[in-house]
Amino acid sequence: MIALARLCIPALVATVFFALLPTVSASAQTRAPVKASTTADSRPPVSSIAEAVYARSKSRILQIRTLLNSAGGKSTIGSGFQVSADGLAVTNYHVIAQYALEPKTYRLEYAAPDGGKGGMTLLAIDVANDLAVVRLDRLGRPDDAEPPHFEFDSRALADALPKGERIYAMGNPLDIGFTIVEGTYNGLVDKSYDERIHLSGAINPGMSGGPVTNAEGRVVGINVAKRTDAEQVGFLVPAKFAARLVESAKTNKPLDVGQTRAEISRQLAAWQAGFYTELAKQGFKNATFGPYLGLESAARWMNCWANTNANAVPRPRHLQSSTRCDSQTGLYVSNQIYTGRLTLDLTLYQATDLNAFQFANLLSGRGASGTRGNRRMTEQICRHDFVAGDESRPRLRATWCARAYREFEGLYDVTVIALTQDRDREALHARLSMRGVGWDNANALAKRFLESLRFTTAAADPRGALK
Repeated sequence: MIALARLCIPALVATVFFALLPTVSASAQTRAPVKASTTADSRPPVSSIAEAVYARSKSRILQIRTLLNSAGGKSTIGSGFQVSADGLAVTNYHVIAQYALEPKTYRLEYAAPDGGKGGMTLLAIDVANDLAVVRLDRLGRPDDAEPPHFEFDSRALADALPKGERIYAMGNPLDIGFTIVEGTYNGLVDKSYDERIHLSGAINPGMSGGPVTNAEGRVVGINVAKRTDAEQVGFLVPAKFAARLVESAKTNKPLDVGQTRAEISRQLAAWQAGFYTELAKQGFKNATFGPYLGLESAARWMNCWANTNANAVPRPRHLQSSTRCDSQTGLYVSNQIYTGRLTLDLTLYQATDLNAFQFANLLSGRGASGTRGNRRMTEQICRHDFVAGDESRPRLRATWCARAYREFEGLYDVTVIALTQDRDREALHARLSMRGVGWDNANALAKRFLESLRFTTAAADPRGALK
């Protein structure tokens, strides 16, 4: 499973231990030998570029805070940046999600590097791209003829930024102060349904929604997430999506926070409709597991991995070979709802040192049961049944489980599980999981998933009898 973390952080009390490092005096640094340049390249050192970018950008970046109305304290923090002279700013949707869903419980506040603070009005959201546009109550400093703001890089808007270019991520990590981080633009992530830029750089919690610029200070992307199981693998929302949302905020009526759930529901429904349409367009393929065939996606952004217990020590009493295809998509809606993911799992079980009763007992725990609901989701309800087989397909024990989103009508989490029933010491276990799916799309894919479970040509006798 991919370990992915959003970069907004909840309010916390942290103790930081700093390692004691030997100090190096300035004079010692100046005495260090320096290799003379042999070229006419007069470009400044990278660190000097970062210094200039931050100096130019400092008055335009923000910390975005969600405050608890009853106590006035911070509930979550993230970052943002100004994009217009009339006070528009961009951040991540997940930074302001608490307020968007509970406007009577929370309020928004920004803090600028110069110490200025003020309220904000939420104007527009883009849940699929994890973006939000707000309007600041205060326009820059009193002495500003025109409040400073960022512009978007025209090359980034046209998807023409070259891989390898140095870029600079800014924000307020862990609430310890505004920073700038040098990184490398590595283009769009290859296997991703939603467009995300791969940044090689050390971005951290609290930097969500902060700007990432080129050397001239123009925005190429917005900090959004990082891999927690890797080093310096970060992800950015491409600038073009922010630019579109800003234009929408300028030309359309502001979001009615009382209708935020309806707008989120509309956006989630549109996203899942596009996702499952594209999934079907990309096609599917058969995967062979012993005598069985199962379904795998041929979509380029579905990541498929295989594993086995064949080399386990001590020697297992059954062999287990499996694949998982994972869309690795994820739409943050709230701290209780992270939706939009699709997984296809196929596992072949073969008894090596189990009798038929022991093998059946092993498989009995591979089903599904209902789970309790919460304030965002209904209780999961499961239905169990058998699907008849014939000469081309095995008999199946099938389970359908579903739970609904209480606040977003027409969306469900659906799980379909099937287990072959034709052999007493060999079985294929298949599992389809869909999060945030419409009912029609769930039914269509579940039907295709179950119908794909067949015998291989070599496993069935032409006369209809199993070999």
